[in-house]
Amino acid sequence: MKKARFALAAFLALTVVAFHVLAQEQPKPDRKTPATTLKVQVTFTEHEGEKKLANLPYTLFLKVADLGPSSPWTKVRMGSRIPVATGTEKGSIQFQYIDVGTNIDARGGVMDDGRFDLFLNLERSWVEGDVTLPNEKQTTTAGDLNSGQFKEPIIRQFKTELNLMMRDGQTIQSTQATDPLSGRVLTITVTMNVVK
Repeated sequence: MKKARFALAAFLALTVVAFHVLAQEQPKPDRKTPATTLKVQVTFTEHEGEKKLANLPYTLFLKVADLGPSSPWTKVRMGSRIPVATGTEKGSIQFQYIDVGTNIDARGGVMDDGRFDLFLNLERSWVEGDVTLPNEKQTTTAGDLNSGQFKEPIIRQFKTELNLMMRDGQTIQSTQATDPLSGRVLTITVTMNVVK
C-alpha cells in the first residue's frame, strides 16, 4: 500500500513538473518593432549663379518597421507628356510622347540606434528650350506661317540613388550637381520627421 501511494505521488509530481516545463517551452509570440510613419520632404532647388530659378518641394509618407527587402516602396510621379518627333511617314511627322517631370521612389527602415535608413531613387527631367528642325512636308496652310520647320524640345535629365541615415527632425543637403551645358546647379535637400 505504501508503494502504491509513493508511486501515485511520484506520478502526480512528474505530471506537474512536465506541465510546468511544457508551459515554459512554448514559443513566445514574435515581438516586432511597431510600424512608424515618417514624413519625408525632398526639395529640388535650381540656381543660376546667385539667382534661384526653381524650388520644387515634394512631401511623402513612409511606413517603416524593421529594415529589410520587404519594406514597401512609396512612389511619387509628377509631370507631363511631351511630344517628340520620331520620323516621317507619307510626308507627315510622327511623334512619340515622353514623360517629363519628377519621379521619387522611397523606402526606409528602423535602425538599432534610433536612426532611420532611407533609400531614395530620384529622377527629374525638364524641357529647356528647343531646336528647330526642317519639315519634309512643304505644304503651307493659313495657320502655318513657318511650314518648312518645326521645334523639337530639348529635354534635360538628372538621376540619383541615395542611402541616408537620418534622425527625427534632421535635414540633409545630400546632392549638388551642375548641368554641363547650362551651368545651372541643382541641389537636393531631404528632411525627415517621425509622425506622432
